[in-house]
Amino acid sequence: MHVKKYLLKCLHRLQKGPGYTYKELLVWYCDNTNTHGPKRIICEGPKKKALWFVLTLLFAALVCWQWGVFIRTYLSWEVSVSLSVGFKTMDFPAITICNASPFQYSKVRHLLRDLDELMDAVLERILAPELSHANTTGALNFTIWNHTPLVLIDEQNPYQPVVLDLFGGNHNGSASSSPAGRTCNAQGCKVAMRLCSLNGTVCTFRNFTSATQAVMEWYVLQATNIFSQVPRQELVAMGYPAERLILACLFGAEPCSFRNFTSIFHPDYGNCYIFNWGMTEKALPSANPGAEFGLKLILDIGQEDYVPFLTSTAGARLLLHEQRSYPFIKEEGIYAMSGTETSIGVLVDRLERKGEPYSQCTKNGSDVPIPNLYSDYNTTYSIQACIHSCFQDQMIRNCSCGHYLYPLPPGEKHCNNQDFPDWAYCYSDLRINVAQRETCINLCKESCNDTQYKMTISMADWPSESSEDWIFHVLSQERDQSTNITLSRKGVVKLNIYFQEFNYRTIEESAANNIVWLLSNLGGQFGFWMGGSVLCLIEFGEIIIDFVWITIIKLVALSKSLRQRRAQARYAGPPPTVSELVEAHTNFGFQPDVVSHHPNTDTYPEEQPVPIPGTPPPNYDSLRLQPLDVIESDNEGDAI
Repeated sequence: MHVKKYLLKCLHRLQKGPGYTYKELLVWYCDNTNTHGPKRIICEGPKKKALWFVLTLLFAALVCWQWGVFIRTYLSWEVSVSLSVGFKTMDFPAITICNASPFQYSKVRHLLRDLDELMDAVLERILAPELSHANTTGALNFTIWNHTPLVLIDEQNPYQPVVLDLFGGNHNGSASSSPAGRTCNAQGCKVAMRLCSLNGTVCTFRNFTSATQAVMEWYVLQATNIFSQVPRQELVAMGYPAERLILACLFGAEPCSFRNFTSIFHPDYGNCYIFNWGMTEKALPSANPGAEFGLKLILDIGQEDYVPFLTSTAGARLLLHEQRSYPFIKEEGIYAMSGTETSIGVLVDRLERKGEPYSQCTKNGSDVPIPNLYSDYNTTYSIQACIHSCFQDQMIRNCSCGHYLYPLPPGEKHCNNQDFPDWAYCYSDLRINVAQRETCINLCKESCNDTQYKMTISMADWPSESSEDWIFHVLSQERDQSTNITLSRKGVVKLNIYFQEFNYRTIEESAANNIVWLLSNLGGQFGFWMGGSVLCLIEFGEIIIDFVWITIIKLVALSKSLRQRRAQARYAGPPPTVSELVEAHTNFGFQPDVVSHHPNTDTYPEEQPVPIPGTPPPNYDSLRLQPLDVIESDNEGDAI
């Protein structure tokens, strides 16, 4: 009951409002506030009032401007970068090793036979065009050639270039045709790749500055078409097995073998092998820094069995990366040359980025709109995985098929000439599309936590001439059980990977401007220019609330007066008195007197009889009702 009275009292006080006019409220604020300027406006004379009024407005404007600058700086979410150095025992990185050649030529020769014959004929036409015209081309399979041929572009007349087919057919795009039998030397012509779609009605030419680049790009494109139609299990069987690639392994003082490596298939490098990946076993720690406590490997890349036109680089490709991360060895790896010992000293950098709203980074890739096609490997998120997944998604949308180099989403197929004859034209157009790359970069995010391995690389000839004989004998005996030497300097690679030191650097982002910085600057500016504090802001907020209440009460009063005026306009005469209202309520036969507007007000109309004198009713208009808030004030102590 007391709570009800208290709430009712509060309601009536709110309805009454602050009880001031606008002028009275301003005078009260200026006289009682702790801010120095408004007090001087009230206390000083007329001239000083004007001066202090101008100064107060000026400094208030400066405070607002400074506040805007600081708030805008805070909302820009700038970061500061700190570098710290730590020392502790660290986990050895994951090491991915691949051969530069993805397949053994002896196992893929039957798939590339027609393509290699075409390649030999193309090289003959480029190197000796007059002689090659006399050779027969009837035995060549032109099915592959007709999809994406190589052409010669004669630019002796730059305004009318002539397109020459390497095998005698003339093709007219925007260029003019050449007379039959016309030849072109290497200096006067450029080799280009003709890409067509829509049954050859729309064509474009991809130019190259060197015939070497042209024939290698053309061969890789055609080999991609062939390998994309081969099941993955067969491709793995055509690559280099671990027992042939890895001859010797030693981690610190512990021996290891090819069985300690995890195999994955990479479309560019075939079978790759990962040491210390951490998928099924715990990551191996490094006992101490230095070359004696690292990983030592001896590899045989089998250079004599390389695919001649598919791979022009000989060596081993390797990458150092975090555990449980997918190795993007083509983008981030390095080569180790055959016939050498490559020593790699490792330093660790750890990057810790701030998340939203300071930077567009992600912790696990769950907030990235691109589906991760590498999730089947159960690896962590990386920006390379996102960019490759985005390109494959664009490839499927624009070309209706996926590229051989990237994983496929469920239900899709790899591109090939039989099922998708226009895929090469579509892929080439998408590959050079700047808008597509910018779209993927904008959609993908960097990882908030990342580890980078900085490498110091040195090389030396291995083995030396004096030790070459016995080393190759021992290695040949161990791998092939042969007393003859089956290895050569052109095929062996020795790797030595180790931590240079256990010092690691942590590069960490932190907020350059936090909430403490913002409040300190806001308070400093307000105190310096206005001599105020947080209490002054509370006072200013209080007067704003009072202004709002006064405005609301005035609007309510205005609305009530408008409604009363509309109600009075409905009656021709004055409103009924209280006595008339009471009589009408108790006597249902009561009829009020109708005031006549006749010029003779002393007489009654003929139709109305003269009233009978009697005792008049009480004068209820003389009653005065006491307001409710006055009644409640008597029991104020009880209510509280």
